[in-house]
Amino acid sequence: MAQKNTLQYILLGLISHEDMAGYDIKKLFNTELSDFWHANHSQIYPELRRLEAEGFIEATTEIVGEKLEKHLYHITKKGLKILHQWMKEPLNDVPPSKDEFPIKAYLISSATDPILMELIDEEIGRHQTKIIYLRSRLSSVCPNNKINHYGHALILRRAIHREQSYLAWLKEEKTMLQEISEQ
Repeated sequence: MAQKNTLQYILLGLISHEDMAGYDIKKLFNTELSDFWHANHSQIYPELRRLEAEGFIEATTEIVGEKLEKHLYHITKKGLKILHQWMKEPLNDVPPSKDEFPIKAYLISSATDPILMELIDEEIGRHQTKIIYLRSRLSSVCPNNKINHYGHALILRRAIHREQSYLAWLKEEKTMLQEISEQ
C-alpha cells in the first residue's frame, strides 16, 4: 500500500491557520512540530510549489525591506476541502523516529557496562531540559491559563506527560543499575 503524502496536509493545515512564508513554516517544523514531525527545507519548498500548482494554495509576494521578496501562502477553498477530508480519515501508523539512545542501549550487553549509566544520565538530562522547554511553550500558548489554540495546548500537554513518564522510567532503570552494580 502506498504511503500517503502527509506533509501536504500538514502544510495545508498550517497555512489554514494563517498566511505563511516557507521560512515561517520551516521554523515551525524546527520548534513547535519537531517533537512529532520532521520535514526538511528540501521537502517543504517543492511541496509548497506542487500545492500551488494544483490550486490548493496561492502565493502572494511581498517586499520586505528594500529587496527581499517574501512569498506568503494562503489556502484556497479547494485546499480546505481536501484538508477537511484528510482530517476525518482514520489515523495511520507512522514509522518510528530515529533516536540514538535506544539503539546504543540495545547494543550494550552488560548491565555493569559504565557506558550504560553514562547514556542514561545523558538521556535524563536531555529529557529534563525538554520538559522545561515544553512547559515554557505551554505557558506561552496558555498565558494566564487562557488557551489561545486548544490543539496546540493539547499536544504540548501530551508531550509533557510523555516526557515525564519517560523520565520516571529512566530514573527507575538508573536505580536498578545502581543496585546491580552494588552487588
